[in-house]
Amino acid sequence: QVQLVEFGGGSVQAGGSLRLSCIASALTSYMAWFRQAPGKKREGVAVMDVGLTIRYADSVKGRFTISRDNAKKAVYLEMNGLGVEDTAKYYCAAGPFLSLKESDVGSWGQGTQVTVSS
Repeated sequence: QVQLVEFGGGSVQAGGSLRLSCIASALTSYMAWFRQAPGKKREGVAVMDVGLTIRYADSVKGRFTISRDNAKKAVYLEMNGLGVEDTAKYYCAAGPFLSLKESDVGSWGQGTQVTVSS
């Protein structure tokens, strides 16, 4: 399995921005971000392949941007216009498909907390 380590979580006021980073132990075809809010199921946020194909959850389109640096085996999530509804633990993920389904993920990071206050 690929080892994934996230960086960059924290607290921000509504309307603010945060950037999450994830470093992988090996280059993988598909890297993604998921999140899980308290009392809710984990949901896919954004996924990107080495060919730069991207898929976003409807809830973050226009606000979040996923990018990756294959040379650094890294994936990033730029989050703008954050709202309290974005408060969650964010997980970096890697898998064999361009998918936002939890069941398609092969490896998970430990997660990083993002808290948005009003």
